Amino acid sequence: MRYVKLYGRFLTQYLKGLMEYKIDFFFGLVGFFLIQASGIAFIYLVFNNIPNLNGWNYYDILFVYGFSLLPRGLDHLIMDNIWIFARDMVIQGTFDRYLVRPINPFFQVISERFQPDAFGEIIVGIILLATAIPNLNVSISILNIVMFIILVLAGAVIYTSIKLFFAAFAFWIKNSISLVFMVYNISTFAKYPISIYPKAISVVVQFIIPFAFTAFIPAGYILGKVNFAYGVGGTILCAAITWVLAYGLWLRGIKNYESSGS
Repeated sequence: MRYVKLYGRFLTQYLKGLMEYKIDFFFGLVGFFLIQASGIAFIYLVFNNIPNLNGWNYYDILFVYGFSLLPRGLDHLIMDNIWIFARDMVIQGTFDRYLVRPINPFFQVISERFQPDAFGEIIVGIILLATAIPNLNVSISILNIVMFIILVLAGAVIYTSIKLFFAAFAFWIKNSISLVFMVYNISTFAKYPISIYPKAISVVVQFIIPFAFTAFIPAGYILGKVNFAYGVGGTILCAAITWVLAYGLWLRGIKNYESSGS
C-alpha cells in the first residue's frame, strides 16, 4: 500500500507537468491513432483480396490485432521509462539517485514517467475488439471476461519483462537502447497468426523472445483456436518466467553498477 500511495503522488506530479503541454499530449495521442490505423488498413487490404489466411478470417485477425494493443498499451502507459533507463541513466550516472533513496530502484524508474498517449493504443484496441466480437463465435460470460483480463495483464507483464531484461544490459554495456529497440520490434509478429510465418520465426516468438504470448496465443484461446493449457497456462507461466529472469538480471546489474566515469 505504501508503494501504491507513492505511485499516486508521483503520477499526480507528472500529470501536473504534462498539463503544461496539452497540445503535445494531443498530438501524441493522435499520432498513435494514425499509426494503428495504418496497420488496420493493411489488414483490410490483404483480406479484401484474400478472404481467408491459413484458416483465419478478417475478423479473427482483427480480434488478434486489437487484443495485441491492450497489453502493449498498458506496458507503454506505465513502464515507458525503461526506455530512458536503457538509453541514458547508466551512461550519465543519473541512476545514482535511485540507490540513495529508501525506495525500490525499479519502482522509482517506472514511477517517474507516465505515458498517457498510450491511451491511443488502448482505445484503438478496444474499438477493434468491439468491432470483431459481434462477428465471431465468442462467448461473453463472467468467466471469459475474467480470463480476458488475466491474459491482458499477463501479456503486459511479458512486454515489460522482455523490455526490462534487455534494458538491464545497460549495467554492463552502458547504453542498451539499440538492443531493446531491436528486440521490441519483434513484437510486430505477434499481431498476426504465427502459423503464417516460417517455422524459425514461430519458434523465436514463442520460445526465445515470447511475444506470441502477448497476443496471438491468448487471443487464439479466446477464439477457441488454442487449448486452455497452452493459451492460458502457457501465457501465465511465460509471464512468471520472463519476469523472474528480467528482474533477476536487473538485481544482478545493480550489484554490477559502477556509476558514470568508472
